[in-house]
Amino acid sequence: MYDPESDRYRRGVELFNAGEFFESHEVWEELWLEEPGPAKLFLQGLIQVAAAFHHFQQSNYAGTRSLLKTGMEKLEGFRPRYGGIDLDAFLGRLLDCQRELERQKVAGQPPTVVPPRIELQ
Repeated sequence: MYDPESDRYRRGVELFNAGEFFESHEVWEELWLEEPGPAKLFLQGLIQVAAAFHHFQQSNYAGTRSLLKTGMEKLEGFRPRYGGIDLDAFLGRLLDCQRELERQKVAGQPPTVVPPRIELQ
């Protein structure tokens, strides 16, 4: 069952912050598969955000935009804070990434965004 203090959850955050998005996705997915409660949707949102940035690393920008959008939508319902994350701040940084990806797409520029860090509190 999901526990924001668990080593696995925190390991997923560490991997995400290190830019190892596929690996963080895998760690959180293990927790997601075990979760019967409302945290399942929260974990799914984190998984989709991690997958979005993995797609970005693979130059799949359509996949990045799509997964970023769906992941953010899932995390919205857990504002302002959940799982030790200030979701207002994190979602704000994700929105900045989303807007920059769109701006660069319209301008015909290669996408360059810096994924935000997850700060556990």
